[in-house]
Amino acid sequence: MSRVQRIQNIDGLRETLQTILKSQCSLSESDVNLLNDAVAKLNRLRTKKGLTDKHYLMEIADIVELIIEFLI
Repeated sequence: MSRVQRIQNIDGLRETLQTILKSQCSLSESDVNLLNDAVAKLNRLRTKKGLTDKHYLMEIADIVELIIEFLI
């Protein structure tokens, strides 16, 4: 996957999570923390260079785990 495509995917997911954070005032503190952690990991992932596809997928898997915890 190209770096441009990765950045676009990261930006799209980050914007979606930030929209959820802004629009859902009834979120519990733990839900807000989970989403903030996911956004922070996305921000760090966006700035990393030279990632292999395998490493990128491992990082995304960690972020997906946080989102799944939020949804449960």
